Amino acid sequence: MTGEESLRPQSLMLTFLGDQVLGRDVCVYSGSVIDVFARAGIGEQATRSTLTRMVNRDLLRRQREGRRMYFGLTERSEAVLRDGERRIWQTGAVNRHWDGTWTLLGFSLPESWQRQRHDLRSQLTWSGFGPLFNGLWIAPGEVDVSALVAELGLSAHVKVFRAHADAGTDIGQMIEETWELSDLAGRYEAFVRRWQPWEDELPDADDALVLRLRLQTEWLRIVRRDPRLPVKHLPDDWPAEQAEKTFRAVHDRLSPLARDASERLLDLVPARPQA
Repeated sequence: MTGEESLRPQSLMLTFLGDQVLGRDVCVYSGSVIDVFARAGIGEQATRSTLTRMVNRDLLRRQREGRRMYFGLTERSEAVLRDGERRIWQTGAVNRHWDGTWTLLGFSLPESWQRQRHDLRSQLTWSGFGPLFNGLWIAPGEVDVSALVAELGLSAHVKVFRAHADAGTDIGQMIEETWELSDLAGRYEAFVRRWQPWEDELPDADDALVLRLRLQTEWLRIVRRDPRLPVKHLPDDWPAEQAEKTFRAVHDRLSPLARDASERLLDLVPARPQA
């Protein structure tokens, strides 16, 4: 499959942990992780360095059992994984229930604050905002950005409002001017092309585990970049719904085999309370 190489080991690792560790109060043996990631084409050194990096970033904790090292979740990684779980299974890719509310965020930063301006724009894009004008960004629904703005140290420079568009506003045109719809549509269409064949094919069990990891990682990457614009103001052939159907169908098809593989391949132990 094309496009798989661009999935980062940490993204795959988070998907793996969400699949196998989240909500189970267990830790997973490093050797098991190395084995599964080798099947995904990721070498032992890259896997080990990813584990170490995630420990250093408080996304994993170590637990020694005899001569073996196991890895479990931290509060931080659990929060990240719960958010991803909600985004995939509850929020979804199609926004049919928009109530007409927009979140408007205005900012004015000193000219010399180029890094802060870049960081703020990056975080706003990640949170579903698009640039209505240079210093005025907009997102559908009620979006709470207080923590994001505070973390960047920009609370004094940002103002946030809730608003409804005037009756004469062409919302569809505004959306086209504010967001890169063709880029987002292309991501959904490429996802369908890549994964639809697996609706009718069955790999062997070990491959199913790796395929499901890639499937979920790639899907989460797409939906996290999707601002969930109201579907009634998007083009009639908007591909998100078909892509979501493909994701769910392939996930359901791969899951029984992936569960069998994980039971054979993974060494899990109960997580001990941290000191």
